[in-house]
Amino acid sequence: MRVPVSWLTEHLELGEGVGPQELVDAFVRIGIEVDAVHPLDAVTGPLVIGRVVEIEELTEFKKPIRFCRVEVGEEHAPEDTGEEPDPSAIKTRGIICGASNFNEGDLVVVALPGAVLPGGFAIGSRKTYGRTSDGMICSARELGLGDDHSGILVLPPGTAGPGDDAAEVIGLSDTVLELAPTPDRGYALSIRGLARELSNAFDAPFGDPGLSEIPGAEGEAWPVRIEDPEGCCPRFVLRRVTGLDASAPTPWWMRRRLMLAGMRSISLAVDVTNYVMLELGHPLHAFDTTAIQGELVVRRAKPGEKLTTLDDAERELDSDDIVIADDSGVISLAGTMGGASTEITPESTDVLLEAAHWDPPSISRTARRHKLFSEAAKRFERFTDPQLPPVAVELAARLLRQYGDGRIQPGRTDAGQLKPVAEITMPINLPDKVAGVRYDRGVTARRLSQIGCKVGIATSDDGTALVTAVPPSWRGDLVQPADLVEEVLRLEGYDSIPSELPTAPAGAGLTEAQRRRRTVSRSLAAAGYVEVLPFPFVAKSTWDAFGLPEDDVRRRAVKVLNPLESEKDELATSLLPGLLETLQRNVSRGFRDVTLYQIGQVVLPAEKPAAMPRLGVSARPADEELAALEAAVPAQPVHVAVVLTGHRERPGWWGEGQQASWADAVQAARTVAAAAGVELEVRSADLLPWHPGRCARLLVGDWPVGHAGELHPKVVEALGLPKRTVAMELDLDAIPLLERRPAPAVSPYPPVLLDVALVADSSVPAAELAETLRRGGGELIEDVSLFDTYTGEQVGAGKRSLAYKLRFRAPDRTLKVEEATAARDAAVAAAAERFGATLRA
Repeated sequence: MRVPVSWLTEHLELGEGVGPQELVDAFVRIGIEVDAVHPLDAVTGPLVIGRVVEIEELTEFKKPIRFCRVEVGEEHAPEDTGEEPDPSAIKTRGIICGASNFNEGDLVVVALPGAVLPGGFAIGSRKTYGRTSDGMICSARELGLGDDHSGILVLPPGTAGPGDDAAEVIGLSDTVLELAPTPDRGYALSIRGLARELSNAFDAPFGDPGLSEIPGAEGEAWPVRIEDPEGCCPRFVLRRVTGLDASAPTPWWMRRRLMLAGMRSISLAVDVTNYVMLELGHPLHAFDTTAIQGELVVRRAKPGEKLTTLDDAERELDSDDIVIADDSGVISLAGTMGGASTEITPESTDVLLEAAHWDPPSISRTARRHKLFSEAAKRFERFTDPQLPPVAVELAARLLRQYGDGRIQPGRTDAGQLKPVAEITMPINLPDKVAGVRYDRGVTARRLSQIGCKVGIATSDDGTALVTAVPPSWRGDLVQPADLVEEVLRLEGYDSIPSELPTAPAGAGLTEAQRRRRTVSRSLAAAGYVEVLPFPFVAKSTWDAFGLPEDDVRRRAVKVLNPLESEKDELATSLLPGLLETLQRNVSRGFRDVTLYQIGQVVLPAEKPAAMPRLGVSARPADEELAALEAAVPAQPVHVAVVLTGHRERPGWWGEGQQASWADAVQAARTVAAAAGVELEVRSADLLPWHPGRCARLLVGDWPVGHAGELHPKVVEALGLPKRTVAMELDLDAIPLLERRPAPAVSPYPPVLLDVALVADSSVPAAELAETLRRGGGELIEDVSLFDTYTGEQVGAGKRSLAYKLRFRAPDRTLKVEEATAARDAAVAAAAERFGATLRA
């Protein structure tokens, strides 16, 4: 909400030393966020009021251009003849202007040569469109008064005279604050509410504009019937003004306040309703009385009803929408936007002013259903003061009478019935206990009185001092003792509450799963990977790009009811979509060598998920209810995934570098396994989105935990990724937690290194052959690693040669070559027996 300081402080008695910065500090102190501060004194140099004397339309250009003669209060200079100038002569300046919303005789704001407007825009005399433009006629946005740039700022007649200081006339010494009150404080979306908050912060006197006297009603202003007072509208007030001068201009002081608040001036009747809304916080609506047919009815919409709203959009109404109807049908979408059929027009002279207290949840649903987030709906959905409707319509009627020569009719409709506000009782020292601070005596009662509560002191049967408070009508958020405690602490200042962290009990700390996760993250970072946090939602089209079949389990996802992005409406069942999108974004910005990783949860719903129970909040759920709740929540295991593209080892003066390959993805999985204290078994696999010939399945024992390898070329092409991009993903929660990791046995004796080259069928996995050698070698074999592969005529068709380095070592003695050779032969024999492998000659 944009608020001018001059308007904000009008109802307060503040000291001279209180400026905009002190107001900002006070707002922050009492819990109201300040988004921005906009001083209006950014204009320097000559800025004056001008009167348009003559307008010449220049028609030879593609767009409308006007050459204006503007009187700015200057006199003619004496001529060389020595004669005195005619005092009645008027000196004007010629100014080029492209706007057309002003006429001859209008008062405008003129920046003369030498002036500098906001943004450093310097004004000078220059020749343009075949004329000399000696200054500039300004719009509201060019002066920093608002965002309206649709035309020139035209002042009402009599506001000032030509040559007057425009900075003083339009109030450029003011400051505008942009405030963002929390959603539970609807009263703070008004000058009245914000000024009251400042009065509490500064302990300054406050004149409440909502306490004006209201004359008694002499009959009804218009017949009204409310079908559901409790569920729709507890109060509905009408006031009629006739004989309104439809051409009467809005006074400059009101236009300026609306402009600084971010609202465009439309007409006197509309401007008055907007002004009262900003002043008091209660939205109004003005009907053209001559367009209303019969009795007004407040009800829910009926099936099939439609309404053309003030934005000229025809809307199909829902049975949950609250509407105002007459004999012709629906004429207003209650609390949100009026209908076009009863709109105030430039010819409207008979106005029916409406102010009502609407059901907040209903207005909130309507605004979201129709995507109509109007200023009125913004306030009604946050709760408005039910005592304000008669005050609001009375203030609006008086303003129309004062500035539009309207006549206030004697009748006033006030339909509905309000429920009394419930009393809240709490121990008087409850704020002290919650904050851990001993406040001065009387603080609780004084602070509750400041926010408008009617406070009383009582004593319980056991002698405990109690405070009873009846919340004010504008505070619908005060319903329990905790709410009153919050108000006391907020106004006393959160900074007065000590910040003390509790001492951690002995033996507490990270769980084993948390330690493992941190260890895995550090290991991948040490290996050169960069951690990222991608968007946690995915689009259904992602799985199409992956080429997954319709029955793939990864397509079975939980949908989000209100997604941040309409296309990405599913919770991720895999980390790869988000990682690959992040990789794509980095590549598009010029990065070619990228290594990323993520550790996060995925959501895996069951094939037939259990129904989610609806639990109440009045008491703790029973154990059976909690068990049903747990059963309905989908599994959310922690996964770890990496993606690589470009050079894994970058080229430079040290060498050519090395491109990332499927082996790097497998090695990333081994890094994760090593950090988790387990060994991975790698086997060939065929699973999208990986390349069918370059995909590995990762197992811990006989349990599959993930996959790694090069992405399928079609997937790479569909996602716009670099060629030969590789990826790995495994289920970290599927890896068993080790309570005690085995200590490595380090032998002080030297190893025996032997190489062996085996010829086997091309279909034999190298990893399984290595595991067979390891098992066949017995206890003496310490390590088996592949260092070369070969295919060609020398090994035969359908065959390949796999060369392994074997390391043998005994834990208690120096191993003899004969022992190592016997172990090697045993290993080769095991490979021959299982796979038919033979030693390569």
